[in-house]
Amino acid sequence: MQSKIGTIFSPKLPSSIPKNSQWLLGQGVGTWFYIEPTNKKNEFLIQRYTPEGEMNCNRIFKIEENVLSFDIHQPYQFIHISHCAKCRIVQNEVIFTFNSLTK
Repeated sequence: MQSKIGTIFSPKLPSSIPKNSQWLLGQGVGTWFYIEPTNKKNEFLIQRYTPEGEMNCNRIFKIEENVLSFDIHQPYQFIHISHCAKCRIVQNEVIFTFNSLTK
């Protein structure tokens, strides 16, 4: 019998979080991620929220060089390892790495 202790599945989206945020399942705790484009090419605002809806990261990220382009209007999914310094998103089986411009 496999234990599910420490794994938190997606809670109801708190009203304080943008509606198109994504839940990233984690061990012990998961987090909500939100992304939106900025006015600069390959730079995006990414916010991270606690399960309860408190923002704990609000930074501009830039995509690492990649032959393919990330399209925010196409389906995508945040994947591990994602945090306030680096986020990873998979889209069309391509993994895009976003690095925070804040050090």
